[in-house]
Amino acid sequence: MSRFSTRFSVKHSLKYFLTASSGVPNFPEFVGIVMVDEVQFLYYDSNMKTAEPKQDWMKEVFKDDPKHQEWYCQSCLGAQHFFRANIEDLMQRFNQSGGVHVLQRMNGCEWDDETGEIVGFSQYGYDGEDFIALDLQTLTWTAPKPQAFSTKLRWDADKARLESHKYYFTSKFPRWLKMYLHYGRTFLQRTELPSVSLLQKTASSPVSCHATGFYPDRAVLFWRKDGEELYENVEYGEILPNHDGSFQTSVELNISSVNTEDWGRYECVFQLSGVKEENVTKLDKAAIRSNEGSPSGFPAGLVPGVIVGLLLLLPVCIVGLFIWRRNNNGFQSANRK
Repeated sequence: MSRFSTRFSVKHSLKYFLTASSGVPNFPEFVGIVMVDEVQFLYYDSNMKTAEPKQDWMKEVFKDDPKHQEWYCQSCLGAQHFFRANIEDLMQRFNQSGGVHVLQRMNGCEWDDETGEIVGFSQYGYDGEDFIALDLQTLTWTAPKPQAFSTKLRWDADKARLESHKYYFTSKFPRWLKMYLHYGRTFLQRTELPSVSLLQKTASSPVSCHATGFYPDRAVLFWRKDGEELYENVEYGEILPNHDGSFQTSVELNISSVNTEDWGRYECVFQLSGVKEENVTKLDKAAIRSNEGSPSGFPAGLVPGVIVGLLLLLPVCIVGLFIWRRNNNGFQSANRK
């Protein structure tokens, strides 16, 4: 049975990642990236000083409404000055005189297209740690670090700014999110099934089931035996982006205790939200791709795609997806309860 219900509730997201850095050579002082449903569609940095659309459908948005691009340019420029002043202030608060320091903000909203629920969020991080976050239900800021307490008091007292945040995160940004989904519907709401391969470095290594080229990223990949999902001797990989906007992921099965005659009882299953049919790959020794003895340990045909996907993560890491400390449940929206 599929993990997904027949009517899968999809939560769409609009996220703004802003990053100011100090002491990072050959990297812009300020970078802004905007993503819808985890797909980057806008880029700004302090060197280029313009909001550059990264998707064709976003170019259409700017063409139909030039003031929209102007808003992004002016907002990023204002944030750039705000972040520069604050990163200097934070270095003083933390008694830091030099070195590499990073101030980040992640804000935006999520919209459930079935229930209509909207969740707005805004949170700051400094040097990879949570610094301050907005609770939209109480319209107050939470400060997990003592150095953030003075900021909390000042920002809590600014009622006009708080009301402005509430308007943006619960009204304006959700409208923009729905507009972006409309303009980018052909790209963002497409469904693409993956190619699935079985990989193994050596005869004694775990067998990796690798799925690549699927979209959207709302997918699961798992091993099962005799029709039952396996949880032991299984290691799940993250869902990572490919260079073409699709995604890839993998799941490993430790076969050290599996008898050869029992291999036929195992299968790797891929499920994509909105698609009823499963993609099932039987554990078959003849189907496993391996180049045992090669220094890389990976099938040559897959290396370029994997490397490109990892390289694409590098700028995103810097601007806020992975530098930020992640708890056991991942990077959560500040307003989640």
